[in-house]
Amino acid sequence: MIEAGKAMFEVTAAPAQKVLDCAPARDPNAYAALVREIGEDGASEVRAVFWSETCARLQLFRTLSREQHQARIAREAHSLKSAAGTFGYARLAALALRLEKSVETLHDTELGDLLDLMDAAYAAARAQERDARA
Repeated sequence: MIEAGKAMFEVTAAPAQKVLDCAPARDPNAYAALVREIGEDGASEVRAVFWSETCARLQLFRTLSREQHQARIAREAHSLKSAAGTFGYARLAALALRLEKSVETLHDTELGDLLDLMDAAYAAARAQERDARA
């Protein structure tokens, strides 16, 4: 769970929480633009791959040692940021950018807190996606 007031990147959790509060979990216009470019079938297939890869990537972050795998974490975060942005998952993209840019300076607790926020953003995006289809 996310606890208010936890230290993040030498500041409180408020900036990270602000990202979650102000950015929509999903921007429907982004997916619509992708459909216009590659068609509904193509967009649907690419989105399915995104969900699968993102789930695996979020799990991978928790298994990698920050000290030993900073470059890989940054690369994976960069890829996640780009993919999430393509589909309009602004919260997840913003948090992935934060991980990409700060992995070298994060302490283990801060990394865990950020990964918790990323998991929450992923879950919110999935929930919003399900709601949009209903």
